[in-house]
Amino acid sequence: MRLKYAFIKQRAGDYSIRRLCLALKVHPSGYYAWLSEPPSARAKDDQRLLGLIKHSWLESGGVYGYRKIHDDLREVGEDCGRHRVARLMRLEGLRSQTGYRRRPGKYGGKPAVASPNLLKREFDVVEPNKV
Repeated sequence: MRLKYAFIKQRAGDYSIRRLCLALKVHPSGYYAWLSEPPSARAKDDQRLLGLIKHSWLESGGVYGYRKIHDDLREVGEDCGRHRVARLMRLEGLRSQTGYRRRPGKYGGKPAVASPNLLKREFDVVEPNKV
C-alpha cells in the first residue's frame, strides 16, 4: 500500500487524487490518513543510518559493498544487521564496485619458442592464397 500511496503523492500534480485512488484501487481516506501520519521511529532511524551508510560508501570511493559497510558501522559503534544495511543500500541504489581490471604484465607460463626449421623450407608467396 505504501508504494501505491507514494505513487499517488508523486503524481498528484498531474492527475486528481480521487482518479489516482480509483485507478490503483485504494480509498482516498486511506491515502489522506497515510499522508497525515508522522514518519515512524523505524523510518527515522533508517534515514539516520542511511546517512552513515552513504558517508562510508563515498569514503571508500564506491567500492565497498554491504559487508564492509556493515563492518565500518560496527567500528563506529552503530549496532545494526547486515541485511538491514543491504536493504537500505539496495533501496538507495548503492552498489559495490565489481569487475576489477587486471593489471598489465606477464601472467606466468612458459614463453613461446619457435620450432627449428628442420626441412629448410622457404615459401615465397607471390599473392595471397597461392603457394
